[in-house]
Amino acid sequence: MTSFLLFAALLVALAVYSRGDEDSHEYQPNEAITLWVNTIGPYHNPQETYPYYSLPYCTPEHGIKTSHKALGIGEVLEGNHLQNSGFKLHFKQNVNREDVCDLVLDADKVSAFEMAVDRQYWYELFLDDLPMWGMVGEVLRDETHGKMEKHIFTHRSLSIAYSGNRIIEVNLTSENPVSIEAGRKLEFTYSVNWMETGRTFESRFDRYLEYDFFEHRIHWFSVFNSFMMVIFLCGLVALILLRTLRNDFAKYAKDEDVDVEGLHVIGEDTGWKQVHGDVFRAPENLVIFGALLGTGWQLATLVLGVILYAIAGPYLHGNMYEDRGEMVSTFIVCFALSSFVAGYTSGSYYRQFFTGARAEQNSQWQQCMALTILLLPTLVGAVTLVLNIIAVYYDSVSAIPMSVALKIFAIWAFVSVPLAIVGTISGRHLTPKYDPPCRVNSIPRPIPSGPWYCEPSFVVPAAGVLPFGSIFIEMYFIFTAFWSYKFYYVYGFMLLVYCILALVTISTTIVAVYFVLNAENYHWHWVSFGCAASSSAYVFLYSIFYFVYKTQMSGLLQVCFYFGYMFLFSAVLGLICGAIGVWGASVFVHKIYRHVKVD
Repeated sequence: MTSFLLFAALLVALAVYSRGDEDSHEYQPNEAITLWVNTIGPYHNPQETYPYYSLPYCTPEHGIKTSHKALGIGEVLEGNHLQNSGFKLHFKQNVNREDVCDLVLDADKVSAFEMAVDRQYWYELFLDDLPMWGMVGEVLRDETHGKMEKHIFTHRSLSIAYSGNRIIEVNLTSENPVSIEAGRKLEFTYSVNWMETGRTFESRFDRYLEYDFFEHRIHWFSVFNSFMMVIFLCGLVALILLRTLRNDFAKYAKDEDVDVEGLHVIGEDTGWKQVHGDVFRAPENLVIFGALLGTGWQLATLVLGVILYAIAGPYLHGNMYEDRGEMVSTFIVCFALSSFVAGYTSGSYYRQFFTGARAEQNSQWQQCMALTILLLPTLVGAVTLVLNIIAVYYDSVSAIPMSVALKIFAIWAFVSVPLAIVGTISGRHLTPKYDPPCRVNSIPRPIPSGPWYCEPSFVVPAAGVLPFGSIFIEMYFIFTAFWSYKFYYVYGFMLLVYCILALVTISTTIVAVYFVLNAENYHWHWVSFGCAASSSAYVFLYSIFYFVYKTQMSGLLQVCFYFGYMFLFSAVLGLICGAIGVWGASVFVHKIYRHVKVD
């Protein structure tokens, strides 16, 4: 088992993190350096990106379109498309003004560049893995015609700082705006200025981090506010366990002493004890429930692993934001390896309701295993397929190439699926025999109608408010980092909020399950999952608010990508919270019924 897991980890790491060339980031004087052009697209539409030369820029003969940088899976999935710019750069060698190429504007080129200026197109360049950004053009006042006209920048000034034999900082300035007119000849040029700096190589990405934004007092206050919410909810749960339940136990003990014609009357009153014979009954649609539970715990493990890997970055492998595609690659690796958790959880949970050989004859554990394996990949694959079709229609770089899709499928088929199967078999045979605190009745008890505030239709959506309230500030920072070109680096905050979310989810779910059981509704499994997962619905609603009021996105492609990604994000969050909530409710239910004496 151990050797198989190590082999699987090595296989996935080689497939995901392999790159065409690994630079040492060290250069000799006058050594040639490649300036890579990446993507171009509207500033307000992060996913609407196109190859740089999709605009009719003139292309210098040196290296264009014949030299592409080999990219890893994560880099491709992030939408990178690196091409050699053709600019002749050499280490420590200044360039005063070098011609790139000339371009005569015709009607088609004028239309393309005017559209790019109207939609605020910008592009990304990379030099020694350091990003730079520049605008295609700008609307400026033309003094010749005395009116506002669209201009295109024809000169690029590169300012490069170095320390020793390494590049520390790069800056791009777009200059020499020229009005866009049919028949005009554009002369594209560039210049390079090298300067020495005392900054260290290890700190060269610090200038991209927005400390004032991510470490604002509001961020700290939100974490403190969430922490106080955890204390309040934990106190509420303790009140239920220590006072309310104690009163319940005292009441039931008193009822058991009442003798009516020689019979002990058990629970003539209403309450959670009345369903002791049904509360440990298998939930309806056990196959689906087991698959949801297994997938939820897999995702919970995956997210925790990614956060811890990111936190350990400065000490082990470098900061996550320094390498293109590393975050996506890490998610793929952790998903493949955590498939064992999904199989083990679903297999062990399903097995506990079929303890005897006769019961095993009616078991559908194979279907539960198959659904666990297929559930999340099917959901992600369906959404990705739709988005990919749209991206292909728009000729966007966001479209996933077939070669990358086949690599991802191979990782899933040859690593994820076997690990899930091994996990299922391990869960079925290694977990001890399940012994519920109370015997399950052969005939299900009818569920009476209860108060409106104990109905699942009210409890489920109401229970999601507090967990969402504990994370919505962090959601703002995460959304802004993802949709507004910011480098997210405060993974310590994320870990703390993740733990707070888990505690708040468990606490609210326990309270909700207590109310439902008091109404003599023993279907607490699905209720607990729904209560915990309902916070994801509020996250999706918040994403709609964020889209309307915090972004300026437009166009079918960007809108579809935004809501497609937000749907997947909310679904994943719902599965994680649902699994955590079911675990907390299960511990609570087993705890209270273990202390009930039933004749």
